[in-house]
Amino acid sequence: MKKYLFIFYLIIFILIIPNFSFAAYPKLITTINSSFTKIKDWIITIATPAAAVAVGTGILMKKFSFGDEEKIRTGKRLIRGSLFSYAFILAIDLILATIKLLITAE
Repeated sequence: MKKYLFIFYLIIFILIIPNFSFAAYPKLITTINSSFTKIKDWIITIATPAAAVAVGTGILMKKFSFGDEEKIRTGKRLIRGSLFSYAFILAIDLILATIKLLITAE
């Protein structure tokens, strides 16, 4: 009889007790999530003017190269690199938003 009572209590403990979670989002996890959100927003905010300045510098470098092929090539590389970097940052933001949406959809 003690064996059946033990199994009964074990089943109750396994099935019912874990369904009541009173610490779903601890304060530390909430703080870390908000910190990562702020960091992501700062990176997006800083990346936009940085990409604009880099593209502008590349255009001016091409414009005022006075026929120097090396400066023209450097200007093109600067423009291309800054646009690819900005697109990469925006793509990472999109991927993170998609992952967050998939995690919270459950």
